[in-house]
Amino acid sequence: MSPLAQLLEAALFAASRPLTLEELATLDPEAGETGTRAALAELRAAWAAADHGVELAEIGEGWQFLTRPDYAEAIERAQFALRPRRLSPAALETLAIIAYRQPVGRVEVDEIRGVDSEAVIDKLLERGLVEVASRGEGLGRPLLYGTTPQFLEILGLKGLEELPRLDELSVALRPPAPAEEPE
Repeated sequence: MSPLAQLLEAALFAASRPLTLEELATLDPEAGETGTRAALAELRAAWAAADHGVELAEIGEGWQFLTRPDYAEAIERAQFALRPRRLSPAALETLAIIAYRQPVGRVEVDEIRGVDSEAVIDKLLERGLVEVASRGEGLGRPLLYGTTPQFLEILGLKGLEELPRLDELSVALRPPAPAEEPE
């Protein structure tokens, strides 16, 4: 394995969060992003070929070592991993609206939910799942919210394009049709 791949491996093991390509490239400025990307590919291949319990994954706009899916359930059962606090149904609903409509203002979230969402959005901001993405053009230039890289990390997604499509969700969430009675 190349010295740069070894350096990246050490940095990724030491980090408690995914590291972006730009952050990793600062470890060896002479290699640049192209060299860093090649070293990441080398590192990923080395870990994949060696049958380890962890893998190098591109996640949340960065890179991180993660437990292989085959072992995640056993690790979860043993409670070795830190468990994130659960979100309330209101927080999940609000987060889903923001994820699919971003950038979106609080008033639009309120209209969709039918209730005031200010406190829920504040909690999502505190937990680092949403952030102020921009300001709207309307009266008072309202804050517009979007999801964060931490949101992607928690869901194990590289980007928002990996979210399920809305039409897939509506089919999955549709109640089953009642069974017809035989005559």
